[in-house]
Order: sequence, then structure tokens, then C-alpha cells
Amino acid sequence: MTASNDAIRIEGLTRRFDALVAVDHVSFAVKKGEIFGLLGPNGAGKTTIINMLTTLLRPSEGSATVAGHDVAAERDEVRRAIGVVFQEPALDANLTGRENLDFHAMMYGMDRDDRQQRIAAVLELTEMTEKADVLVDHYSGGMKRRLEIARGLVHRPQVLFLDEPTLGLDAQTRRRIWEYIRDMIHDGSITIVLTTHYMEEADYLCDRIAIIDHGRIVALDTPANLKNILGGDVITLEAGADAGQLLDRVRDLPWIKGATLHGSELTLTVELGEQRVPELVRLGEAAGITIHSVRLRKPSLEDVFLYFTGHTMREKEVSHAEQLREKVTRRARR
Repeated sequence: MTASNDAIRIEGLTRRFDALVAVDHVSFAVKKGEIFGLLGPNGAGKTTIINMLTTLLRPSEGSATVAGHDVAAERDEVRRAIGVVFQEPALDANLTGRENLDFHAMMYGMDRDDRQQRIAAVLELTEMTEKADVLVDHYSGGMKRRLEIARGLVHRPQVLFLDEPTLGLDAQTRRRIWEYIRDMIHDGSITIVLTTHYMEEADYLCDRIAIIDHGRIVALDTPANLKNILGGDVITLEAGADAGQLLDRVRDLPWIKGATLHGSELTLTVELGEQRVPELVRLGEAAGITIHSVRLRKPSLEDVFLYFTGHTMREKEVSHAEQLREKVTRRARR
């Protein structure tokens, strides 16, 4: 059983696919009533973790409990206690929104009166009441996502899993979905676990975030504490081919807390950033290095990800896409 204040508890959770270790000895706990984020690029292991917690995959090693039930030994009990919004659409386009919700509620054994009450409530929450009797085939992408969230809530789950809940949506619709998610936890009766590779989404929604890379958790804390790990300000200098030379010039300065080179850009974490910018420009000029642009800002989750993994989220996305293309090409040649 989980501790009384934990909705989820994971110890050494591991999942292998032949020689590939998709999730590598992950351990963490999710408190009741919080929004917990799994942040990482495609291929990091986020969805595999969700699939194990929702009993769709069996762990290769380790253990996990959800709402007090073991995901391997008590699969039916886990499924009754959770709601899931999958990354891929799972609605019946030939039914109306209301019919989709009603069918889902019947699958959970809810009686007619309770179904009608809950369907009305979740439709109102997601602002779908006026479209409830329209065929899902006529819904926009954002409307379908809202209906899927409503469906995940209709049977009153203790834990709701959202796998990339705003993937593929425009910025305005994404922000609206965030508001629905925030509204869900106002009374602390539900725990939400979401996966995302959107930094802003994790920062805005999550009480705590686990940053995942290569199937491992490399950092876990509140968004504010993660950003405070870096401390100070972030200065990005664009110096063309001389960026590496500039790094050599500044890396040992006592007020430089961190330095990372990406192509022609040098990213520095410093104290009192506004005062340091002129000094950096002077150092560049003295070395005959032209600094083409300077950006000063507070640390972001992207900086935290870079700090712990050594690469940006975008670089990981591109690398993962290239690996997938290579696999497809090899299979086509067989």
C-alpha cells in the first residue's frame, strides 16, 4: 500500500524492450491532489512510465502503486481508480460527445442518474455543453481534446493521467486546456500526472516536475526550485565561429557559475547579469572577438534541462527523429 499522503509510489521501476532500456530504475512519489509533470523529449521514457502506471505494460523490474493498488498484482483495482487521456485520439467519431461520455460511464458501471449528473458536470467544466449533441467527427482538434479530458473525469477517478494533453494544438487552444486542467484540482480530490515536452506547459501547470532523459530522472523538484538551482541570470552571447574562443576566455572567471557552448552561441549563468554584460563585451573586444548579439534573462526550465543533460530539448527531439528515420530505412532495405 502507498503512504497515506501518496497517490502514486514508484520504486526502481524499469522497462526493457529486448536490449533497449526505455525506463531505467525510476523512483518517485506523487502526493495526493498535486499536478505532477514528467518533462522530457520524445523517446525519453515518459509514455512508457505512464503505460506501466496505467497497467498497459508490465514492469521488467521494480514496483509501483497507484491509489494504493499494485500495478502488477491489482490491475483491475488500478484501472477502476484512474482516468487516462492518451496521446493518440481514442474517441468514436460516429457518436456525439454526450454519447461518447455515456458509453464510457456505462463501462464503469455508473447508473443512469449518476451518469447524467456527471456528464453534465464534466461538459460544463470543459465548456462543451453546447456541442454535446454534435457528432465528434465534426469537432475541431481542441474540442476533441476537451471531450477526452471530460471522458477521463466522468467516472470520478482518483488519479488522472494526461499523456501530452496539448500535443498538436495551437497556442490559444493549448492555453485554454491548461485552464481546464488547473480547474480540475481546485478541491484537491484528484491527482494529475501529465507528460509533456513543452517547457512552458510544465512550468505553468505542475506543482513538481521530474525531468527525464534516456529513461532516467535527472532532476525532480518544483519549477521554482529547479530554476533556482542555476542561480543568478542567464546571458546568451552570439559570437559566430569565435564562440569557442570566447568560452575559453571567460569560463574561469569567478562570477561565471555555468557555461555551455552550442554552435555559435555561448550561454552563461552569472550573478548580477546586467552588470556583467558590459564586462563580457569588453573581454570579447580585447580578444578581437566580435559579439553579434546579447540576451539577458532569468533561468528557464530549458536552461535547467540543458544544465542536467548537456543538450537542449530541441536537439533531443531532432536526434530522436533521426534515429526513427534510420530504423525505418533499415527495415525498408531488408
